Amino acid sequence: MAMDLSKHPCFNKDAKGTCARVHLPVAPKCNLSCNYCNRKYDCVNESRPGVTSAVLSPAQAVAYMEKVLAVMPKVTVTGIAGPGDPMANPKETLETMRRIKSRWPDMILCLSSNGLALAEHVDELADIGVSHVTVTVNAVDPDIASNVYAWARVGKVLYRGPDAGRVLLERQEEAIRLLKARDILVKVNSILIPGVNDHHTEAIAAKMKTLGVDLFNCMALIPNADTKFENVPAPTKDQVEAARATAETYLPQMRHCQRCRADAVGLLEHDCSRDFSGLLESCSQLPAGMDTSRPYVAVASREGMLVNQHLGEALTFSVWGQDGKGGYAHVADRPAPPAGGGPNRWHALAQSLKDCRAVLVSGVGDTPKTILEEEGLVVVSMGGFITQGLDAAYKTGNFDAFKMRKAGGCCAASGCTGGGEGCG
Repeated sequence: MAMDLSKHPCFNKDAKGTCARVHLPVAPKCNLSCNYCNRKYDCVNESRPGVTSAVLSPAQAVAYMEKVLAVMPKVTVTGIAGPGDPMANPKETLETMRRIKSRWPDMILCLSSNGLALAEHVDELADIGVSHVTVTVNAVDPDIASNVYAWARVGKVLYRGPDAGRVLLERQEEAIRLLKARDILVKVNSILIPGVNDHHTEAIAAKMKTLGVDLFNCMALIPNADTKFENVPAPTKDQVEAARATAETYLPQMRHCQRCRADAVGLLEHDCSRDFSGLLESCSQLPAGMDTSRPYVAVASREGMLVNQHLGEALTFSVWGQDGKGGYAHVADRPAPPAGGGPNRWHALAQSLKDCRAVLVSGVGDTPKTILEEEGLVVVSMGGFITQGLDAAYKTGNFDAFKMRKAGGCCAASGCTGGGEGCG
C-alpha cells in the first residue's frame, strides 16, 4: 500500500480527528539556545515543545512504538521533535527513522528542527523516506535573531549575537532549499514574541515563500520560568490572528497546532502523553541497544538453568522466547561456530543468532562483544538463573543485579578456559 501523505494531521487539518501521531523523544542535545526555551523532562502536565517524560534510544523507541500501535492503531505519523534538536543528535535520529521505516514501511516520517545542522543530512533523510519537515524560523534578519537566541553552536564553534543569527539564517535557508529540491514537504513554525519579532512576521513569510515552503505556522510565545523571556507577555489571540492574516497573503496557514510535546501521542485534539508516560518510562529502562523486534534471547548455559558459560567456551547456545502466558519457553539449541576463526567466528555467531535480541553469558571478551553488538545483539555478562535474565530482557530492562564484574582479561570473572584474548 502506498503511503498517503494526506494522513499527516499537522499538514492536513482534515486528518486531525482521525489520524494520530507519535513523537519519539530520542534527541536530548541541542545546538541552539533559544531565549524562550526551558526544557523539563518530568512534568506530564505541560504541553509544550521541549518537554518529555523520558528519553529513548533508537531500539527503545521501536519497542515503544510496538506497544503504542498495539493499543492505538490509528497512528499514521511518527515524528522526532526533541526534546533537543533532532539534527544535533543525528546518529540517534537517523537510526530511529531507519528502524521505524524498516519495521513499518507505510508510516509517515517527519521531524522538527531549528535548521542549524539540517542541510548536511537532507539527502539521508530523503533516502530513508522522511516526507515532512518542520523548521522553526523566528527571524530573517540577523539583528532580530540575535534577540531571540543566546548562542548557536556549529561543530566546536560557538556564535553569539548577530553572528549567531547570521549563521543560523544562512543554514536554515540552505536546508529549506535542499529539502524542497528533494520534494520534501516543509512547514515553518514561527514564534510570535511581542516586542521582539512581532513586527517581522510579514518579512519571514515573504522570504519563506521564495524558498518554496508549503505551510506557515504562527505560534504564540509561551513565557517559561527561568528564561530570558519569562516576563514577556504572551501575545493575545487577536495579535496571533493578525499575524496569521498577514502571513496568509504569502503562504497557507496552520491554525490547528496544539504545541506538541516531544513525547506527544494520539490525536492533535486528544493528546494521550499523560496516559502513555508510564509506558514511555518503562521502555526507557530497556537495554539501550536492544532490538525488541527480534523475538528471542540466546543463553550460554551448561545445564539449561543458570547463565554460567563464557561466550567463547559455549559449544551451543540455548535459545528462549516468550510463551504467551507470561513465562518463557525453550525454542532451540544452536551450535556455536568452531573456535579459531578470529573475528569471522563472531560474525558467524551473529548470523546464527540474528533473530535474538540479546545473548546472556557469564563473560565475554572485548572483540566478540564489539562485533556482536555491531550486528545488533546486546551482550550481557551476568550470573544467576536464566529466568532472571529473561525477565530483564523482556520486562524490566534492568540487568544490574545480575551483571558480572570483569576482573582482568576476558575470563578471570567467569573461569573461562580460554586464553583471555577474546576467545577467537
